[in-house]
Amino acid sequence: MRFVFNKESNSCRSDQFIEERLLVCQDPSVYYGVFAVVRNLTALIAFIVLCELAGVIGSIFTIPAIPSWYSTLRKPWFNPPNWLFGPVWLILYFLMGLSLYLVFESGGNRAIVEPALWAFGVQLVLNVLWSVLFFGMHNLFYSFVEIVLLWISIAVTTVLFFMTSRAAAYLLLPYIVWVTFAALLNYYVFILNT
Repeated sequence: MRFVFNKESNSCRSDQFIEERLLVCQDPSVYYGVFAVVRNLTALIAFIVLCELAGVIGSIFTIPAIPSWYSTLRKPWFNPPNWLFGPVWLILYFLMGLSLYLVFESGGNRAIVEPALWAFGVQLVLNVLWSVLFFGMHNLFYSFVEIVLLWISIAVTTVLFFMTSRAAAYLLLPYIVWVTFAALLNYYVFILNT
C-alpha cells in the first residue's frame, strides 16, 4: 500500500493502483497516521487477548470439573448442553475486548473513562473468580453470591461505558444477558443440590 496525493481533491489517500494523475504524497503527517492505526490495532488486539485470557484462566478450573464434578450435579430443565458454553464465552470475551477498546480509544472525559476502565477491570476479575468458586471450589452458594456481584459490576460498567461510547455499552449487552442466565442456572443448581 502506498500513500498518494490526489491533485484534484488536494488530499492524501492510500491506493493500490497509482494512476498518472496521482503523485506520491510527501505529507509526513500521513505516515504518522499509519503508525497510529498500527498502534490502535495493537491496542485492540491487546484488549481482546486480555479478555480472552480471563476465559483461559477460568477454563483451568472449568474444563476438569465438567466431566467429573459438574456431571454429577442435578440441573434444571433449561440447562444448555456443555458444548455450548465454550463458543458463547469465546464470543462474549471478544465483544468485551472490543468494548474495552472503544472506551479506551474514545478520547472521552477522563473523569468518566477512568472509572469505566476500573469498573471493567473489577467485573473481569469477578468473572474469573466465579469459575474458581463454582468449578474450582465446588461452592454453589458463594458462587451464586459472587455472580450477583458480577452482574451488578457488569451493569455499572455498561452504564459507565454508555456515557463514553454507546457502541461499547451495546457490545456488553449480550454479556449481561448471558450472566443473567448463568445466575439463574447457578441458583437452580444450588437449590437442587442442597
